[in-house]
Amino acid sequence: MGLLERLRKEWFILGIVLVIAVARLEPAVGVKGGPLKPEITITYIAVSAIFFNSGLSLKTEELTSALMHVKLHLFVQIFTLVFFPTAIWLFLQLLSITPINEWLLKGLQTVGCMPPPVSSAVILTKAVGGNEAAAIFNSAFGSFLLGSSSSVPFTSIFSQLFMTVVVPLIIGQHSSRQVEGVWLYFTDKFLWVCSVTVTKIVRRYIKDWLERKKPPFGAISSCVLLMIIYTTFCDTFANPNIDLDKFSLIIIVFIIFSIQMSFMFLTFLFSTRNNSSFTPADTVAIVFCSTHKSLTLGIPMLKIVFAGYEHLSLISVPLLIYHPAQILLGSLLVPTIKSWMVSRQKALKLTRQPKAPVKV
Repeated sequence: MGLLERLRKEWFILGIVLVIAVARLEPAVGVKGGPLKPEITITYIAVSAIFFNSGLSLKTEELTSALMHVKLHLFVQIFTLVFFPTAIWLFLQLLSITPINEWLLKGLQTVGCMPPPVSSAVILTKAVGGNEAAAIFNSAFGSFLLGSSSSVPFTSIFSQLFMTVVVPLIIGQHSSRQVEGVWLYFTDKFLWVCSVTVTKIVRRYIKDWLERKKPPFGAISSCVLLMIIYTTFCDTFANPNIDLDKFSLIIIVFIIFSIQMSFMFLTFLFSTRNNSSFTPADTVAIVFCSTHKSLTLGIPMLKIVFAGYEHLSLISVPLLIYHPAQILLGSLLVPTIKSWMVSRQKALKLTRQPKAPVKV
């Protein structure tokens, strides 16, 4: 394989290195309030585009089937909201006897209690080719569930999830009776009429054009992910709260990467057992949704729960590091996980094929 061909094949990994380097050189470009306006372009436009893309590529039957996959949903939510924080608490009992700053350890505990993010877990699952519909449901449901039970304003959480996830996802769908029924259930008659009109326009013109041209949705999703990585690291490098001595910073980064790798490996083991009944595509969604944590919901929660604490900046550091670390680690593992999933699916397909009768 020539160098140029190799570079073309590994363009995504090279892109990660490039956007992180650019973010380090001039973080002010991609920070919130900066020229790129990521609070609008990423939070709303990019995330909405991701779920609109999902709505176009997923059949309504797949979404319905994912919604009914109760075992998978229970696994993800119990691991995320019960096992994860409990395991972190036990781990911190050991770390409490070390000289690591106690407020950083409290920050690690809060990371364990956070829900999955809406965007990154879905993008990574889609990049691998996993159960995208299940990833969408669990990411949105986890944020909605924990957000509605916390002190974070319920209305803002619901409205953001609705506008960036539900609306683009349903508009991208093409099964009119089921789509219109969902809209009518969740909205009033006026919004129902407007949404059905938009859905029909998308289905009649945009979807037909996409089916003819067949644009590279995988590459588009990867580019969106690179945008998210870039703006995330711009915020990280420009954040004055991450002002620790090098020893503490190195230790906390090492702990966070170790936690992520360990929990990804655990979810992989649990979901690939012989009696688990999960498909390889299910496993991909489980690995990402169970181990990722939301920064968008996490920071407001920290500001409310620890309001008035002089050490709030230190408590926030683990989450501020965990967020870019999970995106970076997940992105680097995409080729490996995709290779495993494809080979596993081929192996399962071969085992299910009937054996040819032996001629006597």
